[in-house]
Amino acid sequence: MPELSKKQRKALVIFSAAAGVYISFKYFLPLMFPFAAAYLTALVLRPSAAWLEKRLQFHIRGRNFAVPIGVIGGIQLILLAGAAGWILFYAGRRLFQEANEIINAAPEWIRQLDQWLTSMCRVAEVFCRLREGVLVQAAKEMIVAMAQTLRRVTMSNLAVNSVAAFSFCARTFVSAAVFFMASVLSLQEMDEMRRRRRQSVFSREFALFGRRLAMTGNAWLKTQFVIMFVTACLCALGLSLIRNPYSILLGAVIGVLDALPLFGAGAVLVPWSIVMAVQGCFYQGGILALLFFVCWMTREFLEARLMGGKMGLSPLETLAAIYAGMKLFGILGVFLGPIGLLIIEDLAEEYGEKRENDKQEEGINETESTIHGT
Repeated sequence: MPELSKKQRKALVIFSAAAGVYISFKYFLPLMFPFAAAYLTALVLRPSAAWLEKRLQFHIRGRNFAVPIGVIGGIQLILLAGAAGWILFYAGRRLFQEANEIINAAPEWIRQLDQWLTSMCRVAEVFCRLREGVLVQAAKEMIVAMAQTLRRVTMSNLAVNSVAAFSFCARTFVSAAVFFMASVLSLQEMDEMRRRRRQSVFSREFALFGRRLAMTGNAWLKTQFVIMFVTACLCALGLSLIRNPYSILLGAVIGVLDALPLFGAGAVLVPWSIVMAVQGCFYQGGILALLFFVCWMTREFLEARLMGGKMGLSPLETLAAIYAGMKLFGILGVFLGPIGLLIIEDLAEEYGEKRENDKQEEGINETESTIHGT
């Protein structure tokens, strides 16, 4: 079999590393995600849990008793979950109140929309020299047909969505239970897991992955805080242009929402701009639409620039890694894409150089054997 050239060997290593990263992220990570998240949570809780463990020691009848660190971590998790649940409950109640206000205001919005459409149809009829009322009637029939279609589709999918929602809730409950138990056990067995990892034949790979994960996570968190602050300032400035009395508060809220993957600034600004336009407030609607575009461009630019600078990647490499990650792995690809690229580069560099060093050592040994033989 012919010997591969240096470039061919490096290309083979890169291809193998890329295939391994893709298979790991695509198929193994979903299976191990609750345990990986639990281990990261245990790492975050460990300092405070260890501090409390040292102070929660009791002396009863000459014997020392200490609260296990896993129990302390479990209580911390329950308290954090309770706080998060209270915040979600308060936010959900407020959301339902505002939704009820919107429903109450919907008839007035529909009346204004009907007047606007009627006036536009009148202008078009005069401009096109059509019979009076033709376009108005056609528009009304189209709106009625759209409403009937929407109602039919909604009713037909209601049963299916109910089953899917129940299944989702069941899976979420099981995953949450597994995550809680795995977090407690990871916190309790942290030292033993570290000892086994150091003694493993894959200790270097574990260290490499952990180092890159910590670097990417740190870069991602710092980047999100910077983008959140910039977005909040931009939104506060934009809302002050339309003379909103709550510009600073709403700007801060939109900045926080922009950091959440499933929401973003568009979850507030886009519907708001549409409502303003429907109400005839075109200046306010245009400002809100422009503000959303500016926030989106700012996020795309800063995310690639800041994350790349903190991870040793160029902005173009970071942007390409984020885009490829989102295409392959969905919203988690924003985080997994740069990690995968860094791991591929590290594996290619490490194993490519290792192969070259092994060949050099073999050449030196063969030369020494030849010299000794002569």
